Amino acid sequence: MGLFDRWFGKNEKEALEQGLQKTKQGFWEKLNRVWSGKSRLDDELLENLEEALITSDVGISTTEAIIARIEKRVSRDKYLNPGELSQILQSEMAAVLPDPVHDYGFDSPLPHKPHVILVVGVNGVGKTTTIGKLAYRFKQAGKEVLLGAADTFRAAAVDQLTIWSERIGVPIVKQPTGSDPAAVAFDTVQSALARGSDVVLIDTAGRLHNKAHLMEELTKIKRVIQKVIQNAPHEVLLVLDGSTGQNAVEQARHFQSATDVNALAITKLDGTAKGGVVMAVAHSFNIPVKFIGVGEKMEDLLVFDKEAFVNSLFTLENKSAE
Repeated sequence: MGLFDRWFGKNEKEALEQGLQKTKQGFWEKLNRVWSGKSRLDDELLENLEEALITSDVGISTTEAIIARIEKRVSRDKYLNPGELSQILQSEMAAVLPDPVHDYGFDSPLPHKPHVILVVGVNGVGKTTTIGKLAYRFKQAGKEVLLGAADTFRAAAVDQLTIWSERIGVPIVKQPTGSDPAAVAFDTVQSALARGSDVVLIDTAGRLHNKAHLMEELTKIKRVIQKVIQNAPHEVLLVLDGSTGQNAVEQARHFQSATDVNALAITKLDGTAKGGVVMAVAHSFNIPVKFIGVGEKMEDLLVFDKEAFVNSLFTLENKSAE
């Protein structure tokens, strides 16, 4: 596999490079201080590297896993130049990230027809916007998309998703605010079968103040969906705001305890230097990142490629080492 996998084209490469600028700059500056004046891998260098990763929001447990893998690889040869150690670090950072459950891009065939994605996440993380961008990217790729407005708890949620459906030109299934979310989900997947939809994106309520109620609601939604399509939803996609750093880890912890999250979408990475949280969340909970948001444009929602992501973080560092 090359620098960018088969889902990445020129525009995606540029969007990733530009969208991660703040994270890349901070990460490179920390690593440059670690390498500075060092010609030998020793305990001090590893301690400084550990600190650099933790302060880059990679997280303590993820950092410890990366350092342990590096120590195992270089135990026989302590004399590594910064370029060699940098390459090992890149490799091990990518290695601790889990692979996606369903391997597809916007332009590729989907694993199921319809492919049902249940979208969860707290209010304010960009959940509805992410659904809109996903719908746009799938439609641009020639897919038949159907939206389901199952966040009937918040008055504005149905209206916001309706605006997205009209803007993009995709159908939506909805009921009045206060309706049973599971009923909306049921109607959505039934409609998807009748329409021959390729992908279904179902919004859900974003409250976390009562985890027991949230768990019951999401469990009910999944149960009624499975009355129509036995193995659906195929993905439970948790949307997290990357700019919140370690708070995103806590949100992931809550949602993982409430439902079977099997994919992540990390938003707002273009406006933050805390992009390392992508690694912290994915590794800590063994949940693969499926999509990342690196800008405000519709095209700035990308299918995540772990090698491309990690290699991008090292672009500035590699130029410095040349």
